[in-house]
Amino acid sequence: MSETNAAAENLRQGIERIERLEEEKQALADDIKDVYAEYKAQGFDAKMMREVIRLRKMQPHDRQEMQSILETYLSALGME
Repeated sequence: MSETNAAAENLRQGIERIERLEEEKQALADDIKDVYAEYKAQGFDAKMMREVIRLRKMQPHDRQEMQSILETYLSALGME
């Protein structure tokens, strides 16, 4: 019976830990949203800021390859 209680306590602790982390994650998401709003108020384009952040996460080679493919597609469609 004590093994069942220990397992239940362990599960409860795990659930509470996840709940705290979810709260922290939401707080961080709210902070990030506030930063985007701050920079948007200064005249920056939030959508482009997100794109720059996405590109910065990529490896340089992957970013170059993506750019090359994009240029090929645009050229094929007469957009360049």
